[in-house]
Formats: sequence, C-alpha cells, structure tokens
Amino acid sequence: MISPTINKLISPIVNVKDGKIIVKDKSKLASKKWDELVWQAVFGKEKDKQSARWVIWETGQSLGIRPASINELYMARGREKVSLDFTVPAINLRGMAYDMARAVFKVAKKLKVGALICELARSEMGYTDQPPEEYAIVVLAAAAREGWKGPLFIQGDHFQTKVVEPGVPKEGEVKAVKDLTKESIDAGFYNIDIDTSTLVDLDRETEKKQ
Repeated sequence: MISPTINKLISPIVNVKDGKIIVKDKSKLASKKWDELVWQAVFGKEKDKQSARWVIWETGQSLGIRPASINELYMARGREKVSLDFTVPAINLRGMAYDMARAVFKVAKKLKVGALICELARSEMGYTDQPPEEYAIVVLAAAAREGWKGPLFIQGDHFQTKVVEPGVPKEGEVKAVKDLTKESIDAGFYNIDIDTSTLVDLDRETEKKQ
C-alpha cells in the first residue's frame, strides 16, 4: 500500500490500478512534484521511501524505461554483426546522482545517443552512501524526468575484492562480492564488472602461480 504522503504527491502524475502504474500526464514527470518524489525515495521516512521507490520503478515499467543488460549488444559488436563506428560511454555518477543523471539523459537525447551506461563502483557505493537500490531508482527517475526512452543500462563498476596482501583476499571478501552482486542484480544492475585483479600476485614467477 502506498503511503498517504506519496499518494498525495503522485496524484497529479499517475494512477495506481490493480497494482500497476498508469501515467496520467507525461508532462507532469518534468515537474517539482516528481523531484519531490525522488527526494522521498532517498531521504524520506522508511514507508514513504519504499512507496516512492515502488512508484518510480513501476512508472519506468509503464513508460518502457527498463533496466537491461548490454551483453547482447557487446556480443554482436564482437562478432561484427553491428556497426563498429560507435562507442558506449560509461559514466560514474558519484555525487548528486539524480541531477547528474538528468544532465546525462538531457544531453544524450540532444545528441541522439543510443546506448550509454550509468555505473557505480563498490568503493563509490561506500563513500557516497549510495546502495544499489537507491542508485538504480534515482537513475531511472532521472531518465523518466528527461523523457528518455528505451533500455537503461546500469552497471556495477569494479566490484573489487579487498586483500590482506597481493593474492590474499581479506576474510569474507569473496562472499561480500557475491552478496553485493546479488543485491545489485535484484536492484536493476544487469551489468556487473567483477574486479578480482587484486587477487593476482605479479611478484610470482609464472602466470599460474600469479
């Protein structure tokens, strides 16, 4: 059930029917009301926060702005099944993520950009206090605010194992990366960059020992 605070906030923008969101007026997505909804999704009381996040996620589903994996495009590129004259920008949105993501999608629309990735590293999630669910919701909300259409590529960047010394992971690190990967996928990160380069000891003489 949507909290009263969020219900009042979204009434000019969307209807909720049979557990689904129906957008009443797309122009209202580019409004202060939508910005307030995003604020609640990040800083609101727990009930309001969860309600706001559900509304934003389902609004994205309704509009066709859905988290997706870029794997098939990359595989097609590797096989030269698609044009080779493009790159895919990957943008780390560390601070003011909603505002920065809005700027990204606004410019991407203007330049007619196709695929782009919004990403956040494991370390960045920590020092910016942005867990996967919050980040995914904020990026999705920004895409909706700016009228973006199509798949939304959100990536976990450098899910890196911390080590005691080169080649020796800290206790519980492998499990921590696995847990973060699951949490991120559940949140809509359908692209994961697992970085275990720290588990390589370049001082050893052979590649196998490294």
